[in-house]
Amino acid sequence: MKKKFLFPVIFLLILATAGCGYTTRSMVSSEYKTIFISPFANKIDITKDTESGTKYKIYRPMLESDVTRVVNNKYLFDGNLKPVDKDSADLILEGEVVDFRKDPLRYTDNDEVYEYRINVVVNIKLWNRKNDTMLWQENNFTGYYSYFTQGPNTGTEGSTINKAIEDLARRIVERTVEQW
Repeated sequence: MKKKFLFPVIFLLILATAGCGYTTRSMVSSEYKTIFISPFANKIDITKDTESGTKYKIYRPMLESDVTRVVNNKYLFDGNLKPVDKDSADLILEGEVVDFRKDPLRYTDNDEVYEYRINVVVNIKLWNRKNDTMLWQENNFTGYYSYFTQGPNTGTEGSTINKAIEDLARRIVERTVEQW
């Protein structure tokens, strides 16, 4: 009786693990080993009216420098592509910060904002440096994070901006190396 039950269970386990197509290795072609992250440009027009409740766009000084630094660090941490100087890179990532928003998500009964979402929006392009061809381009690529203004999980705007930049960097690296 045990053999009748044990054989199908073992067979199903072998079949399940053999049929799985998941891998933890990178989807980047083996010809690409290095990347140059060009400094992100700040293209936010702070004089333009917005559709949200605020009259003008908000601005954070040195946001583009923070994005460049964190994206570079995320590639170092990931390890699939090594950040190098432009002349020795296989790939070049170009980007520009195009929007920075602080959107209210929830309100209290007194119409005070209870939760905000910080959005950091960029346009990015990935180039093959050797033959000068664009591999892909993404506009309005967004990283975001939320924080509460009250209660036990209260956050600060500054730490939330850093987390939104981290989220953006993670998404950029995933877009580059996973290519789903």
